[in-house]
Amino acid sequence: MKRLFIMLLAGILPLLATAQRQMRVRKDVPLKSIVMSDPAILADKKTNMYYMTGTGGMMWKSADLKLWEGPYRVTEFKADSWMGPRPMIWAAELHQEGDKYYYFATFTNRAVIIDTVKGNAIERRASQVFVADNPMGPYRQFGDETYLPADRPTLDGTYWRDTDGKPYMVFCGEWLQNWNGTMEKIELKPDLSGTVGEPKVMFRASDSPWSREKDENGKEIWNKVTDGPWLFRTTTGRLGMVWTSWVYNVYTQGVAYSESGTLDGPWIHEAEPITPPNFGHSMIFKDFKGNWLMSVHSHSVNERGQYIRHPHLFKLSLEGDKLKVLGEYEP
Repeated sequence: MKRLFIMLLAGILPLLATAQRQMRVRKDVPLKSIVMSDPAILADKKTNMYYMTGTGGMMWKSADLKLWEGPYRVTEFKADSWMGPRPMIWAAELHQEGDKYYYFATFTNRAVIIDTVKGNAIERRASQVFVADNPMGPYRQFGDETYLPADRPTLDGTYWRDTDGKPYMVFCGEWLQNWNGTMEKIELKPDLSGTVGEPKVMFRASDSPWSREKDENGKEIWNKVTDGPWLFRTTTGRLGMVWTSWVYNVYTQGVAYSESGTLDGPWIHEAEPITPPNFGHSMIFKDFKGNWLMSVHSHSVNERGQYIRHPHLFKLSLEGDKLKVLGEYEP
């Protein structure tokens, strides 16, 4: 009987693993019915479709931003890479350059511990870039084995081509290790297949005039978290960045502007948040009608204490020297 049980279990486990890999694709799903953090939307003119991904790494597609089809699994991993065969995926973004589509994301290998700080085990986590020939993938690792230092947890990498014509990754140094989250940049190779040189700090969490928390002594200070950078230019050419932190337990997004007009800054932070409370981690895109939109997720906590996050869209104006949020957008 014991042998029969083992044989049955051996047969069932592969089926369970296969079932976990397969996703039930749904159609005509309203945007706000999708559960997703960090939604990033690519408006692809080649296919005349919108593609949305984010934390979890799933892909959704839509012709009108209103009804969506998905989820699809679009990433493939090498089992012998630092990420492992099935890493956690956070804050994925889609970027198009020429005929290629690039997948900027944060990958976590929970089996590898790189540090312990204040009793917290720091897992191997870093931002990296994958590539594909079409927006639905499959997105695969290419070029350098690693993009960022292996002894640091980094996250939320995004893409920007600066005034020097060079491509860069802008990313966060995680507060769990440095206890004062950073926003940093590093140059990318021309084909985005790796990085050049060392990262440079752009600003720190402590530079924020609006984020808040209390330290271990109950003193009110800035919040330690830096999260979700996205870069943009206004119609006058002013360089800005939206990014997210917390005001106590309220997820909050602010904006900063570069005085030099480049990633080198210095970065001057607006005193007040840019979006309503409990919305954050945004990206900015133009729809097929020419409207500037911001995708964000809403943040709430259910009765079990679990985070619940849904994608939302806000209308924007980039006229003049400042980004203005005009209210929520209903497709």
